[in-house]
Amino acid sequence: MSAFLIALQFLTRLPISLSGMPAPAAVGRSLLSYPLVGLLLGAVLLSAQWLLQDVAPVLQAALLLSLWVGLTGGLHLDGLADSADAWAGGFGDRERTLTIMQDPRSGPIAVVVLVLLLLLKFAALLTLLQADQPLALLLAPWIARGLLPLLFLNTPYVRPGGLGALLATHLPRVELPWWLAGHALLLIVLSGWTGLLALLAALLLFAGLRRLMCQRLGGTTGDTAGALVELAEAAVLLLLALTL
Repeated sequence: MSAFLIALQFLTRLPISLSGMPAPAAVGRSLLSYPLVGLLLGAVLLSAQWLLQDVAPVLQAALLLSLWVGLTGGLHLDGLADSADAWAGGFGDRERTLTIMQDPRSGPIAVVVLVLLLLLKFAALLTLLQADQPLALLLAPWIARGLLPLLFLNTPYVRPGGLGALLATHLPRVELPWWLAGHALLLIVLSGWTGLLALLAALLLFAGLRRLMCQRLGGTTGDTAGALVELAEAAVLLLLALTL
């Protein structure tokens, strides 16, 4: 249970209290629970949508997206903003890109990327709600957080120290692939072709973003991992909205 609570505390803003600093091994094992946290977030969003079903779809979409951001505290949006600034200002240079990522300030590129991403999420979510297809609320956070342990499993972590380094060093390499496969199978069983299509799209995005990370940085950082989550959620929402 401690590994799940570690994941829940890190990936959400739910009031989780741990009794002391977790051991490095427990931090690594918390990656097993990342897809489960995504499933929990999706279940909360789907439940909220059910409670709001009599509300106009445009207001539903706005409220649900606000709840979505609030539940995560904007954690992954921050990673996307830092990555956008670093990619634009790094001019292809690895060290310059990593240095810009460490700057807590957000430049105009970061602001534009965040606005566009949230606009696309809102429009896709509105389209899905108008078609009475809210299942994407469950699939998007579930799939996106399942990509995080996959990223740490097969991509070097390039910034020493911090939580990311602990995750990369102590992740359970034998159990993790089986655990991810189990979530993928459950997702497909519950959602059928819709879930399979969303999963395949997310994996294609994952492959492309991982390649970019390795070309520019030689691996991943916490910021690029956060960017992956946000872009994967948006990709799932957009794909499902476009294939209605």
